[in-house]
Amino acid sequence: MSAMDIHQILEYLPHRYPFLLVDRVVEVVPGERITALKNVSVNEPFFPGHYPHHPVMPGVLIVEALAQAAAILSFKTMGGKPDDKSVYYFVGIDGARFKRPVGPGDQLVMEVALTLNRRGMWKFSGVAKVDGNVAAEAELICTVRPLE
Repeated sequence: MSAMDIHQILEYLPHRYPFLLVDRVVEVVPGERITALKNVSVNEPFFPGHYPHHPVMPGVLIVEALAQAAAILSFKTMGGKPDDKSVYYFVGIDGARFKRPVGPGDQLVMEVALTLNRRGMWKFSGVAKVDGNVAAEAELICTVRPLE
């Protein structure tokens, strides 16, 4: 059960600006759950186009942020870090629901729980909240595959 700062997160995710969507890990319990944060700034590159008159974080990016938190949980559970011999793929989304918009100044609190790990397939239950209110939720399916 440990927190992670951005330098540690960069060791576990291959994503970089503008696609790195996890700023801090508050808690990770390998094999069980992770709580991570995304601080949403008005300077996000998607806001000028989504939407200039009323900035809203795209729902697909909220789900991607949950998937990135899930990836960290997976690597912590496996006891390893990503390498150049494999890729961690986001392969499925079930039951995605968007409950409230997320905008500049919000802090997205992502809670992801591991629900299944079988034959290289990982399934997670993810909830993203702002101020304790659910913004989005989804079941996520991921896998690690070797590069050819």
